[in-house]
Amino acid sequence: MSDTPPDRLSVNPKSPFFDQALLQRGIGIRFKGVERRDVEEYCVSESWIRVQVGKTMDRKGNPLTIKLAGPVEAWFESSPEGEGDPEAEA
Repeated sequence: MSDTPPDRLSVNPKSPFFDQALLQRGIGIRFKGVERRDVEEYCVSESWIRVQVGKTMDRKGNPLTIKLAGPVEAWFESSPEGEGDPEAEA
């Protein structure tokens, strides 16, 4: 498995960009230089994130989100399963 996160990822299971295995591994997002923990979806190449607006819901019961534009950085927070950390083994 690559050590680079996907260009686009969503936490919504109905989205075509949803990937449970990658989400369980943990994805870190930095938006405009600030680390964010409330990101619902992101796209690095298009430079945007989607975040929930308070506790507001749409008519289907999904959280209402807003798209924010700006520089986005993504990284994995843990190593892939089955692969040991080479520094820890030395």
